[in-house]
Amino acid sequence: MTTVPVHGAAGVVPAPTRRPSTIRTLLAWEARAEAAVKVSLQRWSIPALRVALGAVFLVFGALKFFPGVSPIEELVSRTWEKLTLGLVSGQAALVATAVIEVTAGALLIAGGAFARVGLVVLALAFVGILSPIVLLPAEVFGPIGPTLTGQYIFKNAVLIAAALVVASQVLRGPSTRR
Repeated sequence: MTTVPVHGAAGVVPAPTRRPSTIRTLLAWEARAEAAVKVSLQRWSIPALRVALGAVFLVFGALKFFPGVSPIEELVSRTWEKLTLGLVSGQAALVATAVIEVTAGALLIAGGAFARVGLVVLALAFVGILSPIVLLPAEVFGPIGPTLTGQYIFKNAVLIAAALVVASQVLRGPSTRR
């Protein structure tokens, strides 16, 4: 015959309760703190990335409105000249680039539906930013590796990755309405 102990019944002794050790208490506290940090990061990290990305484009785009201030004026002008088959170059190219970058930055900072439009404008900006790789390879690649100009262009891989992360949050998914 099998007997099943019933807690609280006569003859069944409850297991002694041990005080949790200091290390277990500290580990539990650390786990709760880590969970709280994760919740905060999930809430704020991508909006912070969106605003930071927008600020980078707003500031660097604004520099192009002022002749002699942006370090890549010549590259912008030559790139636009190649992209437009000679129709746009010089100050017009700088102003066009400035408008595109400032607009993208401001829209990203504004957030919401504006950020979605800003991502489209930013995608257009990235086409121009990366086009010297194809249109002006001698400017981008040296005998051993990328030139300083090439390094300036290739660092945009980080900005593109940031834009993709922002897009993962701000773009709408498939509609659930029927």
